[in-house]
Amino acid sequence: MAQAEQIEHKGKVLSVGEGVVRVVIEVNEACGSCASRKACAMGASNKREIVVCTDDAERYSVGEEVNVMARQSAGVMAVMLCYVVPLVVLVTALALAVALGVSEGLSALLSLGITALYYTILGLFHKRISKRVVFTLQTRDEN
Repeated sequence: MAQAEQIEHKGKVLSVGEGVVRVVIEVNEACGSCASRKACAMGASNKREIVVCTDDAERYSVGEEVNVMARQSAGVMAVMLCYVVPLVVLVTALALAVALGVSEGLSALLSLGITALYYTILGLFHKRISKRVVFTLQTRDEN
């Protein structure tokens, strides 16, 4: 896969379980050139914990330095689902409520409630979404 098609972060293994590796990643200089960097949660702090499901989890050890990779399209999808769609839902609900003659305060509360409902529904589909946003691991010496 071409480098431009992947998002890659350096990280360190926190724990290893059966089929699961927990990694803390560092936001790196690659974020500076990413088109989604302003909307991405990775830019909010220097460290973030990622859970990677892998069949060869026993291959990794705690403290090992690794690269965590995901397809760029998965990152774009995550930004859309977590930021863009909720904004559209919020604005649309607010505009509809105001257009229907609901008071501004109640319109604001309704639109926030509908947005919260969106996030609740998104949470219910977490397993289905996580199948599309797949992280892979690579040890640093494989590069």
